[in-house]
Amino acid sequence: MTDYKNLKLIATSSPHIRGSETTRSIMLDVIIAMLPALIWAVVMFGIKALTLTVVSVIGCMFWEWLYRTLMKKPQSVGDLSAVVTGMLLAFVCPVTTPYWMILIGDFFAIVVVKQLFGGIGKNFVNPALAGRAFLLGSYAGEMTKWIAPGETAPLFGSTADIVTAATPLAYMKTGDMETLMSTYSINDMFLGKIGGSLGEISVLMLLIGGIYLIVRKVINWQTPVGYIATVAVLSFLFPKAGSGLDWMLYSIFGGGLMLGAFFMATDYATSPVTKKGQLIFGIGCGLFTILIRYFGSYNEGVCYSIMVMNLCVALIDKYTKPTRFGVVKSDKKEAAAK
Repeated sequence: MTDYKNLKLIATSSPHIRGSETTRSIMLDVIIAMLPALIWAVVMFGIKALTLTVVSVIGCMFWEWLYRTLMKKPQSVGDLSAVVTGMLLAFVCPVTTPYWMILIGDFFAIVVVKQLFGGIGKNFVNPALAGRAFLLGSYAGEMTKWIAPGETAPLFGSTADIVTAATPLAYMKTGDMETLMSTYSINDMFLGKIGGSLGEISVLMLLIGGIYLIVRKVINWQTPVGYIATVAVLSFLFPKAGSGLDWMLYSIFGGGLMLGAFFMATDYATSPVTKKGQLIFGIGCGLFTILIRYFGSYNEGVCYSIMVMNLCVALIDKYTKPTRFGVVKSDKKEAAAK
C-alpha cells in the first residue's frame, strides 16, 4: 500500500501540462521562415534590402529595451518578438524607405501598439501592420515608391535616379490587364521578378517559409488557407478584367497576400484560439481584402483587412469556443452574461 503521508507533492498553478516550446523558440522558427524571402529581396533589390531589415530589427529591439528600462519592467528583448516585428515591418515597406523613417515605424509598432498595451500577447492589432499603416498615413509618397525589378537601391543618399515601376496591383486597379500581362508574366509573379514591398514579392519564397511554419506546427493551416482561398474564389468569380483564371492568379500572387496570410494573420496575440475561429478569421481577411481592392481607393487591402479582423478576434473566440461537458445550460447563460 502506498504511504501517502510521505509523498512529496508540489502544488503549482495551471497549466499543469507544459510543452517544450517557448516564445523564443517559436519566434526563432518565424525568423528562419522569413529568411528565404529576405535572401530573394537582396537578390532583387541589392544589399539595401538587408541593411534596411537590420536597421528595423535593431530599432525595434532598442525601443523595447528603452521602454521597459524606463518603466522599470523586466526585459523581454530576449524573446525575439521584437526581432520578428522589425523584420515584418521592413518586409512591408519599399526598399527605398529611408532609415530614419523605418525607425519611426519601429517606435510606433513597439511602444505605441505593443508595450503601451502591456507587451507581448496583449496588443490588440499586429504591431508591424500598425507600423506600416502609420508610415503610409504619414509619408504616403515614400511608402508608395516602387523600384523596377532588378534595380539596385543605394545604401545611402538620394533615390532620384532609381528607375521606378508600377506594381501589378496598380495595373489591376485600372483594369489594364493587357499591359499587366505583357509586363509581368505569371511566372514572374510566382518567382518574384516584380516591383513591390521588400519581402512580399516572391510567392515561392513565402510559400517555403509558410510550409516550414506549418510543418513545425508553429501555425495552423486554417487561417492562411481560408484567407488565400477566399481571395482566389471571389477574384475568380468576379474578375474586373480579363479571364477569371488570370485575374485570380494575379490577385493571389500580387501584393502582400502571401506574406499577410502566413506571417501576419497567424500572429498568436491577434488571431483566434480555436481552429474554427482561425478559419473564420482567414475568410474574413480575404473578404475585406477583396472589398478594399475592388471598392477602395487603395490598391492593396491586406494590411487593413487583417487589422480590421484583429478587432473581431474576441467576438470570434466567444462564439467558437468548444463545448464544456458537465456544464448545465443555466451555468452557460450566466457565464456568457458576465
